[in-house]
Amino acid sequence: MSSICLYFQVHQPLRVKRYRVFDVGQDHEYFNDESETDLNNKKILKKVATKSYLPANEIILDLIRKHPYFKVSYSFSGVFLEQAEQFYPELIGSFQKIFETGKAEVLSETYHHSLAFFYSKKEFGKQVDKHKRLVKRLFGQTPRVFRNTELAYNNELAIWAEEKGYKAILAEGWDYVLGWRSPNFIYRPYGTKKIKLLMKNYKLSDDVAFRFSEKSWSQWPLTAEKFSSWVNSINGNGQVVNLFMDYETLGEHQWAEDGIFDFLRQFPTEILKHPDNEFLTISEAAKKYPAMDVVDVPFVLTWADTERDLSAWTGNRIQISAIEKIYGLEEKVKSTKSRKIIEDWRKLQTSDHFYYMCTKWFSDGDVHKYFNPYDSPYDAFISFMNALRDLELRVDSVLQEAK
Repeated sequence: MSSICLYFQVHQPLRVKRYRVFDVGQDHEYFNDESETDLNNKKILKKVATKSYLPANEIILDLIRKHPYFKVSYSFSGVFLEQAEQFYPELIGSFQKIFETGKAEVLSETYHHSLAFFYSKKEFGKQVDKHKRLVKRLFGQTPRVFRNTELAYNNELAIWAEEKGYKAILAEGWDYVLGWRSPNFIYRPYGTKKIKLLMKNYKLSDDVAFRFSEKSWSQWPLTAEKFSSWVNSINGNGQVVNLFMDYETLGEHQWAEDGIFDFLRQFPTEILKHPDNEFLTISEAAKKYPAMDVVDVPFVLTWADTERDLSAWTGNRIQISAIEKIYGLEEKVKSTKSRKIIEDWRKLQTSDHFYYMCTKWFSDGDVHKYFNPYDSPYDAFISFMNALRDLELRVDSVLQEAK
C-alpha cells in the first residue's frame, strides 16, 4: 500500500521597501511602500490570493467533499497569516472551511519564517510558540508535526522537536543523505527515540512544482493519469509518497492556463483508482507506519537549490554580514521591552530578506531572479541594512532614555 501525503507550505514575506540611507532616523516603517508594485505587500498578497490561494482552496474543499478519503496537510508562516488577517480576511475564511472538514492538518513552524534555530535557540523557541498560538486561534489545531523554514533540518533539530513533544518532522529526501534508501519509507532521526522522519520525494514533487509547464521536458504535458501511474509504481516498494511543495505552485508558479488546476482536480480520482492507494495527513502516516531505519543528518539540509544547504541564504559575505548583524542585536532589542521594536526585529529575520541577497548565478540562477523583487542582490542588502540601522538607532534611543 502507498499512502500519499500531500503537503503545502504557504508563505508570503513582508518585503522591506526600498529604504534609503536618507530614511534612517526618519522613517520607522520598513515593510510597505504603496508606490512600489514589486514591494507592496498588500497588492502582492491579493494578486497571489486571486491567482493561487482562493481557486486552489475552492478546489481542495470540493475534492474533500467529493472524495471522503482525500486529505491534505498545510503549514503557514505567521507573517503570511498576519497579512491575510489584515489585508484579506476572506482568505483566512477560505482556509478555515478546509480545516472545518476534519480532513486537513496544520503543521508547526516558526512564526517569522526565520532561520533562528541556527543562530538563537531561545528566539527560535519563542517564534515557534507564537506560531502555535496563532494556529490554535485561527484553525483550532495544536500541531503535532514540525516543519522548519525552507525544510532546514539536521539531527539537532529533530532532537529538539522530540523533546517538545512532536510526533514527526519533515526533511528533504536528498539522495546524498539517503544513499541506497528510498524517501518512500518513514525513518527515525539519529539521536532520537520516538519521533518519525518523513522525507520529501523530491523527484515526484518537483515534477509538479517545477517541471509541470516546462515544454522542453520529455514528460510534458504532465497529466494526472500519467503522474498517478508513477505513484502507483511505488506500491509494494514503499510506505508513503511524500509530495511536498509550495502552495503557490498552484496558479502562481504554474499558471492556470497551463492546466495546473485541471491537474489538481483529477489527481485524487486517478490516485484512488488504485485499490492500494490512500491519502493521509503527515501525523496519520507517522502513526500508521514504523520507522524502517535511522537517518543521520549532522549538517544542515534544506529543500533549496542543487546544493540542498543554507548557501542560498548564507552563501556570500553580504548575506553573512546581514544575518550576523540581525541576530547580534538580540540582547539589546529584547532589553528595550518594546513590543514594536521586538516585532520589527523579528520581521527582519524572515529568511526571504537574505535569499534576495543571493549572488549564486549558476544552474539555478533563474530561480533566484524570479523570486527577487529588487533590481539586484546588492539593492536588497542596502535596503535591509539601512532599515536595520534605523532599528538599531531606535533601540539605542530607548535604552538611553531608560538610564
